[in-house]
Amino acid sequence: MTFVKVVKNKAYFKRFQVKYKRRREGKTDYFARKRLCTQDKNKYNTPKYRMVVRLTNKDVICQIACAKLEGDEIFCAAYSHELPRYGVKIGLTNYAACYCTGLLLARRVLTKLNLANKYVGVEEVDGEDFEVEEPDEGARSFRCFLDVGLARTTTGARIFGALKGAVDGGLNIPHQ
Repeated sequence: MTFVKVVKNKAYFKRFQVKYKRRREGKTDYFARKRLCTQDKNKYNTPKYRMVVRLTNKDVICQIACAKLEGDEIFCAAYSHELPRYGVKIGLTNYAACYCTGLLLARRVLTKLNLANKYVGVEEVDGEDFEVEEPDEGARSFRCFLDVGLARTTTGARIFGALKGAVDGGLNIPHQ
């Protein structure tokens, strides 16, 4: 038998730093969150909004959030369990429900900001790429960034259905 040196001794554990709780639980990607929440220094205290999309087994959650020191502040939210009020009775987690939830969120945000008449979005849904046009004068369109969390961003993912609904609803979300 040969002698094996113990690598993880008292000195190792004295200097060991545990990760953040939500990282240990596998709920938050802090590398991505830092880049989504950090605002440019020359924009001072202007909030940087992000469209948070989360998919659960029974629901689709779309929220507009911005980071504050006390925690994230939710500006507006829409859930797929609200869709039966608007005529969508079944299939509340499929791609179409994600699209409808994103569209509902966009219309709520623009109504809250009194921009609903100025940015009407897509009149006839045909699946074509739509970009919000910036006006020469007056209020600009509401700009936010897509936050997908830990979800896989594969081609045809339902998260992009919510993105398409929000863009068609009149929000300015950079995407390719």
